[in-house]
Amino acid sequence: MTNLAKLEFVALDIIGKNYLSWVLDAEIYLDGMSLVNTIKNDNKTSSQNKAKTIIFLRRHLHKKLKIEYLTIKDPLFLWQNFKERYDHQRTVILPKACYD
Repeated sequence: MTNLAKLEFVALDIIGKNYLSWVLDAEIYLDGMSLVNTIKNDNKTSSQNKAKTIIFLRRHLHKKLKIEYLTIKDPLFLWQNFKERYDHQRTVILPKACYD
């Protein structure tokens, strides 16, 4: 029963401070499970695969994010919302990393 509580990687923080690593980990994991097409535009994936993806993504969210996105059933919509909300961090964080 304790295996159910284990995460494959750290959950996305409410303020998105770990968004860059989270998005890479999620994409790699979904690719390994042959579910990465569920977060791509114009996908024709089955409802079962979309459900598996949304379950996986929700499992790796801060509990306040889970509540905020409670009614979202489309993994692509959820993925795009997180991108709009947190992706700006790439332009803020990555240039600093180049100089350190």
